[in-house]
Amino acid sequence: MNLQLSNFVLAAALAATPLLASAQTPEEKGLEIAKEADSRDLGWGDAETDLEMILRNKNGDESLREMRSKALEVKDDGDKSMIVFDQPRDVRGTALLTFSHTTGNDDQWLYLPALKRVKRIASTNKSGPFMGSEFAFEDLGSQEVEEYTYKYLRDDTLDGKEVFVIERYPTDENSGYTKQIVWMDKAEYRPWKTEFYDRKQSLLKTLTFHDYKQYLDDYWRPHRMEMVNHQTGKSTTLKFSDYEFQVGLDERDFDQAALKRAR
Repeated sequence: MNLQLSNFVLAAALAATPLLASAQTPEEKGLEIAKEADSRDLGWGDAETDLEMILRNKNGDESLREMRSKALEVKDDGDKSMIVFDQPRDVRGTALLTFSHTTGNDDQWLYLPALKRVKRIASTNKSGPFMGSEFAFEDLGSQEVEEYTYKYLRDDTLDGKEVFVIERYPTDENSGYTKQIVWMDKAEYRPWKTEFYDRKQSLLKTLTFHDYKQYLDDYWRPHRMEMVNHQTGKSTTLKFSDYEFQVGLDERDFDQAALKRAR
């Protein structure tokens, strides 16, 4: 190799070195995608919506529950939310209050009108089913970025949409999941599918999101979510309607006294 060619090769190698050094790891890229998705959903303030919950057993038999939900965005912490059951009569007035947190475990309380008392959900019980559905208590928080570590897996397509596929791992040692795999579209960073793996690393459930609509020109919300339990054959559908944003909710709407007033 002559001196001129040798110098060219050396210069090219040195020029490439910073690029190699700055290349993202799968963990860094996964975290970056999660942060971007979170940043696109900041600033909505507060919201209310009506819900229908449809429970199906493995034979396809259905039961219907009617609920309403409200949520409050909290600066420098996770969101607060409350779900209240209106129908059927035997669960009317049952309410779940959730304080999501960016660090530490989420706080959750369940009001049981038949007993007229508020029950705190222990962190060791958050992997249990919520009101007989295929959603666990831990599924009902705001899924803060800091509650997981991440790993980018690949680019893919899902139902014709270009998506990122990332893995996320709960930091809560009491989580019922070892990992979740999330399909998120590149255009708007909306989740379209999540697979949940149990403590034995087996596929437990799949959640799919449908019928997204945009509110306040910024915020996307699904109007239907389908959770399928692959191990039991049961499934739960959540249907959302009548979304309203910035209705004037505040901290007083999300304390334990509000649980008892919710009915």
